[in-house]
Amino acid sequence: MNTLTIESICLLSATFVGAGMVKGVTGMGLPTVAMGVLGAIMSPLTAAAILIIPSFVTNVWQMLAGRGTLRLMRRLWAMMLCIVIGTLIGTRLLVIVDPVWAGRALGLALIAYAAYALFLPTLSVPERLESWLSPVIGIVTGVLTGVTGIFTIPAVPYVQSLGLQKDELVQALGLSFTVSTVALAGGLLAQDAFRLDQLGLSLLAVIPALAGMWLGAIVRQKISPKAFRRGFLMFLIILGLELALRPFP
Repeated sequence: MNTLTIESICLLSATFVGAGMVKGVTGMGLPTVAMGVLGAIMSPLTAAAILIIPSFVTNVWQMLAGRGTLRLMRRLWAMMLCIVIGTLIGTRLLVIVDPVWAGRALGLALIAYAAYALFLPTLSVPERLESWLSPVIGIVTGVLTGVTGIFTIPAVPYVQSLGLQKDELVQALGLSFTVSTVALAGGLLAQDAFRLDQLGLSLLAVIPALAGMWLGAIVRQKISPKAFRRGFLMFLIILGLELALRPFP
């Protein structure tokens, strides 16, 4: 996908409309869906580069949709700093690792996230543990973000375990995803892995991503979010298996 052909535009648009719909219904999942689908047809490195701008725009929107942003930044600053450090390390691995193995790592990350969300209960982390646990979660999340382009493991389960109110939870996830996106972009630039044609594709993806979020908000009013979420997670498991079990060329 090095040039803007009709086929690449249609594929990109369909992927980000679908990913945006998932985010519109569930409040998350745009990078996960986009990386999963694009990672099945191109290298995870290229898919991660295309993901940068639509992910940044939608996550900043989510992060700022409330009054608790500064309070959450003060509470989670150590985790955010370690996400940046871990992502810079992980991005280096993404650049040098064989694309087949990077695809397998992406597939396993999709399966792990979906399995956790489907089958494991939400944990509860006492506030006294946050001072040392937040940096650990940040480093692990960052490394996995750099290697796979997915921001969810283990950041999402951890943030969900902090006992935040609903609006604060949405903002905290938006903060985590925004920091991960910026760190991923910095890591790709540092490795000279963000080309001009990928920037054009990434800009192009913003419109279908926002359109998908708008459609997702409508769908959320029509169907059960829980039913949609189950179907979405099962789809991720199937997609992850396809990536993880893909034979070597």
